[in-house]
Amino acid sequence: MLGIAELILIGLLAAYLFRRLRLPSLLGMLLVGLVISPHALGWVSPAFLEFSDAFRVLALVVILLRAGLQIRWPALKHVSKKAILLAFIPGLCEALTITFLAPLWMPLTCIEAALLGFILAAVSPAVIVPMMIDYQSRGLGMKKGIPTMVLAASAIDDVLAVFIFSVLLGVYLNGQDLFSGLVVGLPIALMGGVMIGFGVGYLLIHLFDRFQVRSTQQMLILIAISVLLIQMEHMPLSISPYIAIVSMGFVILEKRESMADELSKKLSQVWIFASVLLFVMIGAQTDVHVAWSAGWTSLMLILCGLLVRSAAVLLTLVNSVLSMRERYFVVFSFWPKATVQAAMGAVPLTMMVGMGMDTLPGELILAVSVLSILITAPLGAIAVALSAERCLK
Repeated sequence: MLGIAELILIGLLAAYLFRRLRLPSLLGMLLVGLVISPHALGWVSPAFLEFSDAFRVLALVVILLRAGLQIRWPALKHVSKKAILLAFIPGLCEALTITFLAPLWMPLTCIEAALLGFILAAVSPAVIVPMMIDYQSRGLGMKKGIPTMVLAASAIDDVLAVFIFSVLLGVYLNGQDLFSGLVVGLPIALMGGVMIGFGVGYLLIHLFDRFQVRSTQQMLILIAISVLLIQMEHMPLSISPYIAIVSMGFVILEKRESMADELSKKLSQVWIFASVLLFVMIGAQTDVHVAWSAGWTSLMLILCGLLVRSAAVLLTLVNSVLSMRERYFVVFSFWPKATVQAAMGAVPLTMMVGMGMDTLPGELILAVSVLSILITAPLGAIAVALSAERCLK
């Protein structure tokens, strides 16, 4: 059986090889997990996979903090209206499309199809954030604030998808009220997340300045507080911890840019470790046989969702200052799926196993989630990279 050291080494090697092939490194790590999983070669112990939840949380925290630390207000205010529309409309259109089609093509109920829809609707910050940060540093599209708009919209898109998924999971497993959870809970969660994030961000800036905290310690404190916020997600007065985490980074960047730059560098190093374990483990949790049995049906479901999302992005950008080429770049930027699908794809299956329920729906949700990563991560990353050079000034 392979231990954590062997998994890290193999994952890094696969990531390096895929980068040389000009493919997303996360795809190589995911394939490593698929090969060594208990469902394939069986080189990783099922007991070891019990730690996957902790790594999923760590990976989400790191990537959300990195996104928040790159969203600059001067660039954001020029595109704020379009960023908000992009954050809500395309993702909802994609999720609702999958919710409608999945029960027709798979043995899933409407609520199970909705769980799958909002998992697939989330854009991957693991692919998008590093690429947009690179384009910001190179000045590509910065005159119109395009990378900043994509960063902000994708962050809120992920928060919205994860929040609605959490409400639907509560309805599915515990019979919670759907109306109050969405209509009442969503605005409170979003506004509460912003207020908590701003408040904690200002407090941390004051404490870091007052006690001369080193950058490594600052990073650890940010990660620890972010994890605590996620653990508070299911309190009676729930706020969106994901919005709070992004807001913390946003405040730090606005008030202490040098501090934000140093934290971004530290977090990019932590992401290397977190991403290896995250994608290797999610691959190891996937039953390849179930993914194979889903076959063309799953592929068509994913492609239909992407098609509807792309059309919604183009409609949202009508009458914007962006040229048609720049609009296509934004369309491609919302294709990649990886982080949220890896973090949330296994959650329904884990909950079903724990409650002694039929696990077939959970296995299908996980299989389609992984298939969406295998298809859209390389396709989206290549499309974004090629279009950035041709479409952005």
